[in-house]
Amino acid sequence: MLAYGNPSRQDDGLGPALAEALEHEALPNVTIDIDYQLTIENAAQVAEHDTVIFVDAAVDGREPFYFRKVEPKESASFSTHSVEPEAVLFLAKTCFDASPSAYVLGIRGYDFEGFGESLSGQAQSNLTEALDFINNVVLSGNFEQAVTEARN
Repeated sequence: MLAYGNPSRQDDGLGPALAEALEHEALPNVTIDIDYQLTIENAAQVAEHDTVIFVDAAVDGREPFYFRKVEPKESASFSTHSVEPEAVLFLAKTCFDASPSAYVLGIRGYDFEGFGESLSGQAQSNLTEALDFINNVVLSGNFEQAVTEARN
């Protein structure tokens, strides 16, 4: 699991907050990494796994979270800063001949403007629901079914 976001920017810390909570769950066969943003270097990490879940705060979209499958996609430009999950997957495939199944868990946040290490009340509630969801998904191993259920 690759969780990213800036915990010092309030709800932008939802990804790292979920990862920290999952670390306490000690789920079997789960590797958790936390970063401020995805970078091209993450392709090497992704290449080492069969399944990858990218976790980030969502500025808009479905509440309390969305869960969707992602496929490799070449980016118009790569930089050493902030790439999308699809571009990380593309690099894992191109550079390491790896094609893990990959998903994005976007947890809806609301307050991204201020500085502070606390989540807004609604974001905290969304985090709790996302944590329950991802625990069940990882323990069951039914990632494709979870994508369908998350849409409903």
